Amino acid sequence: MQPTSCSSEPNQRIARIAAHLNPPNTQMGESSGPARWNCRAKGGSSGFKVAILGAAGGIGQPLAMLMKMNPLVSVLHLYDVVNTHGVTADISHMDTGAVVRGFLGQQQLEDAVTGVDVVIIPAGVPRKPGMTRDDLFNINAGIVKTLCEAIAKCSPQAIVNIISNPVNSTVPIAAEVFKKAGTYDPRRVLGVTMLDVVRANTFVGEVMGLDPREVDCPVVGGHAGVTILPLLSQVKPPCSFTQKEIDYLTDRIQNGGTEVVEAKAGTGSATLSMAYAAVKFADACLRGLRGDAGVVECAYVSSQVTELPFFASKVRLGRAGVEEIYPLGPLNEYERAGLEKAKKELAESIQKGVSFVRK
Repeated sequence: MQPTSCSSEPNQRIARIAAHLNPPNTQMGESSGPARWNCRAKGGSSGFKVAILGAAGGIGQPLAMLMKMNPLVSVLHLYDVVNTHGVTADISHMDTGAVVRGFLGQQQLEDAVTGVDVVIIPAGVPRKPGMTRDDLFNINAGIVKTLCEAIAKCSPQAIVNIISNPVNSTVPIAAEVFKKAGTYDPRRVLGVTMLDVVRANTFVGEVMGLDPREVDCPVVGGHAGVTILPLLSQVKPPCSFTQKEIDYLTDRIQNGGTEVVEAKAGTGSATLSMAYAAVKFADACLRGLRGDAGVVECAYVSSQVTELPFFASKVRLGRAGVEEIYPLGPLNEYERAGLEKAKKELAESIQKGVSFVRK
């Protein structure tokens, strides 16, 4: 009996996967050619294409892992200026439906953001002990500007989730970049303040003896110090706090980032909890894109809730991004005083971001 000749199809499949994992010229930062783009896992999920810019960093890596686990993601683009291919190889071994592609360096930035539905930006330097979010401005402002210029050119319809601090300034920077490019849609540029909400829910749960997953505490204003304003009077389920509890909770929520920075003693800032919060928010954006009804979260967006051009409050997410911005609702005297403090500092941070792009 004559042996049958082996089909070349398995070899072709292996070659295709090898080209995806080890694209030519990656050491030079060049485009890897069509073989890489055609690699598609059989049975991969149908869903959205998401890009993470800053994927090799302290927030980016756990964020990439958690987004790889999200069933709404079919293609995950990971971009950074260093170490992207190692993170991509590592994440790509997870047995979930999303296909992972890595992009390294400025030469591949435009490829990384082309044709994506959601872009998440954790890129930048982290806070260190003694640093304020404003201390990060000069470095991170330039990074966000460069990344948003590529998005404005290659994926102007993408929903952009900005994590890079100081968010109070980087969101206005992004808006100005899109305005310059003529592609600004205020519904699609969102500052991620979800970590403030996550902390508020956790800390309220601890004080009141509640499961934090059952707590909903709106946090409005901005994403730094006194601009973070938890509306404890609107907590669900309704809670009655003493003034001492209100002071404690407000202070801890406003300074949660500093708590982590100091606890890590120079080794980093809030990376794991930030990644968790970022994924919660990105998932909400994806559910909105899918057309789910009633997707409501807090975010820092272009707003008319106050006289300021940007403000964090509850928004309803949909196919166009932010589809409705909710008013603040009734505030007590303590919260009204906090709002005035928040607005004063926010106004300066917003102007700082706008001036950075316009100068």
